[in-house]
Amino acid sequence: MARVSRGRRHEPTKRGHRLLSQPVIAHVILVGLPGAGKSSVGRRVASRLRRSFLDFDEGLERRTGTAIAEIFRSRGEPYFRSLELALTQELAKSEGAILAPGGGWVTVPGALALLRPPARMIYLRVTPEVAILRMGAGRKSRPLLEAPEPVDVLRRLAEQREPAYRQADFAIDTDLVDVESLALQIAHLVDPSAGSRV
Repeated sequence: MARVSRGRRHEPTKRGHRLLSQPVIAHVILVGLPGAGKSSVGRRVASRLRRSFLDFDEGLERRTGTAIAEIFRSRGEPYFRSLELALTQELAKSEGAILAPGGGWVTVPGALALLRPPARMIYLRVTPEVAILRMGAGRKSRPLLEAPEPVDVLRRLAEQREPAYRQADFAIDTDLVDVESLALQIAHLVDPSAGSRV
């Protein structure tokens, strides 16, 4: 089983008036480096919990009709981050989804505060070396990894983003854990009764 550690406790804030009979079903946000398994694990968690799932990159590609790599090349990273922020603002008006934002979403000023609290954030921790192996040839579609030594790029990104990732409610080491086991573990963290569901 993957090692799970608890992150910092966040104090609740008021988000308008809500009847006691209508509890908030908080979003669950999976964060981590590219190759951590956010999308593949997130889909399985959503299926197990019977919730909707959103991969930010896929959603933005559908919305813009443009591949993420092309958005980076033609408009630049700041423009892409603005798209992520706009999507996050929309999600702040809904609840209950399993969300898989891009690895750099946590660096977008104000994005995390739009959803959390009440959203719960889970950090899927992966070493850069394992992340590169998992992505395989698929890393070529990730603009930030278009470099002669992509593992060095991931090491730098990991160092830059680690303080933001550590704000998660839970952190799970994923290097030696398969997707199905991770999904079951995360589903149980979110809803302890999920383990009994088929």
